[in-house]
Amino acid sequence: MPSLPSWGRLASVPIWLLTLGANANPPASAQGGGNDVPAVEVRVQSTEFAYEPKIITVETGRSIHLILDNHLGTIEHELSIPAFDVHLKAPAGKTSDRRLVFDRPGEYPFECPLPGHTEAGMLGVLAISGAAGAAQAARAETPGGGRIEPLPAGLSRLPPPEIAPPVTRKHPATVRVALEARPVTGLLADGVGYRYWAYNGTVPGPMIRLRQGDTVELTFKNALDSPLTHSLDSHAVTGPGGGGKVTQTAPGETSVLRFKALKPGAYVYHCASPMIPHHIAKGLYGLMVVEPPDGWPKVNREFYVMQGDFYLGGDPPQSGLYEGSVAKLLTEKPDYVVFNGSVGALAKEHALKAKVGETVRIFFGVAGPNLPSSFHVIGEMFDRVYPEAGSQYVSNVQTTLVPAGGAAIVDFKLEYPGTYILVDHSLARLQKGGAGFLEVEGPADPAIFEAVQAGHGGGAGH
Repeated sequence: MPSLPSWGRLASVPIWLLTLGANANPPASAQGGGNDVPAVEVRVQSTEFAYEPKIITVETGRSIHLILDNHLGTIEHELSIPAFDVHLKAPAGKTSDRRLVFDRPGEYPFECPLPGHTEAGMLGVLAISGAAGAAQAARAETPGGGRIEPLPAGLSRLPPPEIAPPVTRKHPATVRVALEARPVTGLLADGVGYRYWAYNGTVPGPMIRLRQGDTVELTFKNALDSPLTHSLDSHAVTGPGGGGKVTQTAPGETSVLRFKALKPGAYVYHCASPMIPHHIAKGLYGLMVVEPPDGWPKVNREFYVMQGDFYLGGDPPQSGLYEGSVAKLLTEKPDYVVFNGSVGALAKEHALKAKVGETVRIFFGVAGPNLPSSFHVIGEMFDRVYPEAGSQYVSNVQTTLVPAGGAAIVDFKLEYPGTYILVDHSLARLQKGGAGFLEVEGPADPAIFEAVQAGHGGGAGH
């Protein structure tokens, strides 16, 4: 019996169960078995990021009945044997089967080619008797590798996410929200393109703004060109999976969720389809803001900022178009840590803008999927911080810690002109793109700040 490569241990990752499906295309190097030929049944069970068994042993020339059983799955899975052009797909709770005769002895890898599934452990070995057995033939491409395609001409950053205006209603209402998950391609950094998955085409997705007590009817669509099932889990939802269980939606389909916004705050929403961190790292996240009945104190300007960590196959910053890397994701070593989906999303013409004397509010969320944030604005203090976007605030805060999957609301008054840098104060992340800029115009007050004798060292500093 051949042994599995070392990456087989990833199959035990304990996340939701998955499923697979069948393809009617005949294999190039395997013969279809006739109905009059006795066949040996080979059943492969798919669960979240594992096959059972991981090793299939068959005889050369023997007719087999290959069954992909996805009754334990909650989304579509696939069993692909590339060497024989065999592809079985089964929706959740279904099976897919095929009669085959394999004509070449050897050891061949099989896998689930849906994005992220192979890297998470959905792979195994087909052993056809009669070969010396070269296990290396079953090795999948390992961490950090990945095809880098040429950068498309004219590729730009994704558009900025929408920030919803304050709610002025004095009573609860029924609010209808429409979100669509779809693949989009944009610049993650200069010369570095990325194949995102995004809600409504932006990263983060649009801010959804509600009043406490509102009833929300959320229509969730998964675009037809999406590569796999998507969903929506909102931390503002009280109910199974935060809505993630109800909204598991196959490409081209739509689901509808109705819920009541029970508690005020700023809540992260994200995709909750396996593997969940991979979907988040591809860009499927946003903020759902639920205002208290009387709202928050009024400010002159509001901003919407979310931090996320991104993991790319290949070796950035080599110029090109990249896919995500589950292998890097699982080691929690991102290539980029950025605000609003890309390096420079809050810089130059995209910088946040305000004036001296104005009060500003930042709804700040952290999608992760792995890293928390020590959120800080260099050269300012937060007059009020609602830690983790809770109901009680604290005053005069320099840096606030925001966990992955959490948020904070910060208010402060601008008293001096200049450029203020938004950072995660785990400052090595500046080297990975973690900076945004707030440009403040207006008169300077030397009683507040004055350069008596400027140095010549340069640098951002505090």
